[in-house]
Amino acid sequence: MNRAIHALRSALFMLVLVVTVIPYAIACSFFFLTPLSWRYRFTLGWPRFAVWAAKVVCGIRWQVIGAENIPDEPVVFLSKHQSAWETLFLVWWLPREVCFVHKRSLLMLPFFGWGLGMLRMIHIDRAKGADAFIQVVRQGKTRLGEGRSIVLFPEGTRTPVGSQGSYKTGGVRLARATGARIVPIALNSGERWARNAFIKTPGTVTISVGAPIVAAGRPVNEVNAEVEGWIETEMRRISPKVYSDAAVITERPATAA
Repeated sequence: MNRAIHALRSALFMLVLVVTVIPYAIACSFFFLTPLSWRYRFTLGWPRFAVWAAKVVCGIRWQVIGAENIPDEPVVFLSKHQSAWETLFLVWWLPREVCFVHKRSLLMLPFFGWGLGMLRMIHIDRAKGADAFIQVVRQGKTRLGEGRSIVLFPEGTRTPVGSQGSYKTGGVRLARATGARIVPIALNSGERWARNAFIKTPGTVTISVGAPIVAAGRPVNEVNAEVEGWIETEMRRISPKVYSDAAVITERPATAA
């Protein structure tokens, strides 16, 4: 019975997204020639609405731990990636305007891609291999110089609950090249909204923010290991039931929504 109810609520949620994204994308087009800050504030209304709808329709709530660790400066956020939920949440919840590093093909998606294109994120052509990182550094320096933070998923793709992907060094190398500090983020959104899963289940997503990490002047592999170590240790603290190697770790205070 519960699965049938979750399926019904998930179907309603998807209907809400489909029905709202098209007119919202059309409305966004009227802001095309306005300053970026105007376009950003208006466009982010839809992902904020989507997270709210997930909370109301599917019962997906959230709590944040360590929000005070986010400094008042542009940084490179390196986050765990389990679900589409965090792409909707982080873009409006994080302070300052943020830029995601995404593949250029997403700009071709009807409606969603059009809105994404208006936000001047960092898009790359993965087919160009090493040249893609040059694109990231060039665009990253510009965006950080504009006072915007950058969000990357170091594992490169959404990982299944309880798993750990290979941590790529691109985010660390970007921070090192630009002098920006790194802020790691652990989250367990996949337990409520699993990768490629239609059914969403009610419960609380925990987002845990770590203290800033300095990358400038340090070996890339050393910094990458520190980022990976913090995120994966924290993942086992906030989701001990899904990791066989999880240990008992002291709780951290959280703010819920």
